[in-house]
Amino acid sequence: MTHYGSLCDDFYVNMSLKTEMELATTRESLLHFFDQVHRRFPSMHTFYARDRDEFVLEEDKDRGSYRWCSIEPQRISSGYVNPESVEAAIEQHRVVLELVPYELTVTSLDCEALDLLFGFDFTYRGNHNELVAEALGLPPAYEGLVALPGARIVNYEPNLTLALDSECRLQCRVAIETRTSAYNIRTEDYPEDQISVYVTARHYGSVPHNTTFAEVLNRLQDVCLRLLEGYVIEQILRPLARTIACK
Repeated sequence: MTHYGSLCDDFYVNMSLKTEMELATTRESLLHFFDQVHRRFPSMHTFYARDRDEFVLEEDKDRGSYRWCSIEPQRISSGYVNPESVEAAIEQHRVVLELVPYELTVTSLDCEALDLLFGFDFTYRGNHNELVAEALGLPPAYEGLVALPGARIVNYEPNLTLALDSECRLQCRVAIETRTSAYNIRTEDYPEDQISVYVTARHYGSVPHNTTFAEVLNRLQDVCLRLLEGYVIEQILRPLARTIACK
């Protein structure tokens, strides 16, 4: 399997569990949950509250590679930026999901959606939208538009979502996010910023009986890896990297 970190400037693997009901987050339950995560990953020792309703435990970000975990009223999230391997990131998410039923009383019925996201950031100073169009091309129906006199591409963020089962409960999405504004284009003042490629697999709805959150995570991992190895690396990531290198 490709070492994904070599394909971009920053690579990360995030997991998010969205619940139907608000979490039973008393002070005791929150601290006990984060304490269990800290015991498993001792280097995650920075704990703080963000906007009163979000609590975060993370490693030192200055190292460039770091783990984090957060809790919001209806969401548990876990992420690993620039992980040593995909499996290291998945193991972290698996630990969090195994703790959730016991520490935060989240059951399989309470699942609104479980997401696994593979993210790739490319640092580029310039018009992100024009670069994406150059690297990946435009749909034939749009090609004539850019030939209009004085035309500049202000927004071009291709994305596609697919259902992978008949009930549309298992879905995948490939999306590109640019960060160039009309102000940047008008003033030709382009800060160094990231073009992001997101590969996401999502399970919608409650988890089937006798199936754990960790088992659903494994299925989502398989979907993401198939997308990456079968399409995204060669059709999106490498063309973006080559085009940026030529600038």
